[in-house]
Amino acid sequence: MEVDISLKEGAAASPGIDSQNANEEFKSVKSKKSNSKRKRKLEDGQMETEVHSAAKRPEFPPISGDKLDGSDDMRKIAVPSHRYTPLKENWLKIYTPIVEHLQLQIRFNLKTRNVEIKTCKETQDISSLTKATDFVKAFLLGFQVEDALALIRLDDLFLETFDVTDVKPLKGDHLSRAIGRIAGKGGKTKFTIENVTRTRIVLADAKVHLLGSFQNIKMARTAICNLILGSPPSKVYGNIRAVASRAAERF
Repeated sequence: MEVDISLKEGAAASPGIDSQNANEEFKSVKSKKSNSKRKRKLEDGQMETEVHSAAKRPEFPPISGDKLDGSDDMRKIAVPSHRYTPLKENWLKIYTPIVEHLQLQIRFNLKTRNVEIKTCKETQDISSLTKATDFVKAFLLGFQVEDALALIRLDDLFLETFDVTDVKPLKGDHLSRAIGRIAGKGGKTKFTIENVTRTRIVLADAKVHLLGSFQNIKMARTAICNLILGSPPSKVYGNIRAVASRAAERF
């Protein structure tokens, strides 16, 4: 039997849809999420450009002595009793560079036993007060005036202090022997470490004071710690010279 195909096609089609709408192609609709993401990207790009523009380092002129913040700054350095006589004998050598070169005021207060350093109208550099304080502190720790003057002339010098018992808890004769190993016979070991590492070392009882650059202080501190822990001086000399030669090759 023959069946009319047109009837089947008409029955399959739903009555509510027009033939024109059925033949139309589907069009992609832009979602709201994609639009919001684009807006965020644009805003982030604007923020980054603003941050980069604001990240430029500002340039400020150097501050003169007349425009120092607040009133005159002053530092006080306590003088231990065993350094009164050396301070009195070398007062002129300490007074001259601080007053003439750094343009500061200095005095020794007899009542409080403090060295007082103060800025004035002639002071041109703010950092000069810190340099003068470090210079006086280095002298009071036991360094020579000539060695301590390097703190004023150079910017990359530092002071460091540590105790022998911080490396290893020693008491009695063991502590005395450790200090003796650092000094050596007639101070030979200490002088060798100073010359190789280009530092200055002061042994004050169980305390060790170091003066030099950061890298040189590190080498000297490592050598002294090895001596405290019991390494023989000959081995310490070899290690120091090897490290110093490597550092010289780098520069």
